[in-house]
Amino acid sequence: MVERQQLFDRYIVPEIPLLLRVARSLTDQPADAEDLAQDALLLAYRGITSFDGYFPRAWLLRILHNTHVSRVRRRTPLLIFGTSDREETISDPAPHVSPESVVVDDSFGYAVEKALGMLRQPNKRVIDLVDIAGLSYAEAAIALDVPIGTVVSRLHRARKQIREHLADQGVGPHRRGW
Repeated sequence: MVERQQLFDRYIVPEIPLLLRVARSLTDQPADAEDLAQDALLLAYRGITSFDGYFPRAWLLRILHNTHVSRVRRRTPLLIFGTSDREETISDPAPHVSPESVVVDDSFGYAVEKALGMLRQPNKRVIDLVDIAGLSYAEAAIALDVPIGTVVSRLHRARKQIREHLADQGVGPHRRGW
């Protein structure tokens, strides 16, 4: 029992903040993310004595992913991923505004939120993991159970869609394909 706790403290406890960020990106709900992370931590605790000590983050993210998949399969009816409750009207910035003021302007934040809400769920998850949670492409690939190339292409596609949406809303450069 002591050995199990020591291994858990050594390998798993330092990864808990990352685990929570990834769980949040998978569930889109704080309470669901905490439940998912708790289930994954319980499974990690039970299996820590069979862990070889290499790549604890990847091992833990794999447990989290498998736990998430199992939970989604058990749930009925299927979850419907909606956009943010905060639907705001996006106002165009003044024509002669500096780029700095556009970035700090509230309309930019709302436009980004709306652009994220419009993404297909797989692309949104990649943005959440790589751009928001700060995972590497390899870590995101493990968390999503997809090849790294899939992460790269989804990330490219999602970023392009966000840029285009921002340009359409007048809060980014006004040319397409940048």
